[in-house]
Amino acid sequence: MTSEPVSAPHSRTIDRDTVLCVSLAARPSNIGTRFHNHLYNQLGLNYVYKAFAPTDLADAVAGIRGLPIRGAAVSMPYKEAVIDLVDVMEPSASAIDSVNTVVNDQGVLHAYNTDYQAVADLLAASSFDRAAPAAIAGSGGMAKAVVAALRDTGFTDVTIVARNGETGSALAERYGFRHLADLGDARPVTLLNATPVGMTGGEDESEMPFAPEVVAAASGCLDVVAMPPDTPMVRVLRARGCEVISGDAVIAGQAAAQFALYTGVTPTPEQIRAASEYSRSSDTAARS
Repeated sequence: MTSEPVSAPHSRTIDRDTVLCVSLAARPSNIGTRFHNHLYNQLGLNYVYKAFAPTDLADAVAGIRGLPIRGAAVSMPYKEAVIDLVDVMEPSASAIDSVNTVVNDQGVLHAYNTDYQAVADLLAASSFDRAAPAAIAGSGGMAKAVVAALRDTGFTDVTIVARNGETGSALAERYGFRHLADLGDARPVTLLNATPVGMTGGEDESEMPFAPEVVAAASGCLDVVAMPPDTPMVRVLRARGCEVISGDAVIAGQAAAQFALYTGVTPTPEQIRAASEYSRSSDTAARS
C-alpha cells in the first residue's frame, strides 16, 4: 500500500510581530525546524523556528535574552553548560541537572527538560522487562534524562556504561544503579544509547554504542539518536524482530512539549504525528 504524501505547510509572511524560536546544537539538523514550522503553519501561529550552531554559547544565550527570542531548544553538548547561563531552573531541569529547553519570559530565562518526559512516556508504553538487566551508554546531559526516566518507570537493574569515571559514577550513585567503564561479559536484555554514537550514519560496528556481541544478545533497545533514526544498533535489533524505540520518537515527544512551552498551545496527537512525518518526509531536507 502506498502511503499518502506528506503535504508541506502553506507559506506565510514574517513581520515585526513574528515570534522567533531557535535551537542550539553542535550539529543542527532540519528535523526540529521542519517540525515546529509545520505546526506553526497548521495552527496559524505567527512564529518561526531557526536552527543554529553557536560559536559561543554564552553569546548565544545573551542573544536569546536581548533580542528577545521566545525559546530555544538545547542539544548536545550544551545541555549542562547552559545551566549557568539561565535564570530559573524549573523542576524538570533542576531534578536532573540537565536542560534541553529555554523559555524567555520577558527577559527571564526559564530552563526545562522535556527529554525526560518524552523518554519516560516511551518507556512506560513499551513492553521492555523492567526487572531484567538494562545498560545505558553515556553519562552526559541526555543520559541524565534517560536514567531518571528508567528509574521512574520501574527499571531496577541498570548499568551506566561510561568511560568518564567521575560522571558515570556520580550518575549511578544518584539513582542507585551501577557504573562500569565497559560491560565485559555482561549481556543486558535492554540497551539504551544516550551518546552521539550512530549519528554519522555509518554501517560498521564502530558506529554502535555497545560491542556487537552485546547487541546480538539483547532483546530490545532505545536510541536517542534522531538523525538518522535507523542507527546500526537499531537496524540490527529491528532485523531480529526485537522491540526498538528509535530517536525520531524521542525527538517528536520532546519537541511537542517544547512547542507547548513556547506557544501555550498543546498540539493533538494527530498533529504531532503529522509534524513528525513532515519533518522526515525528505531525507535530504532533514539532514541538510
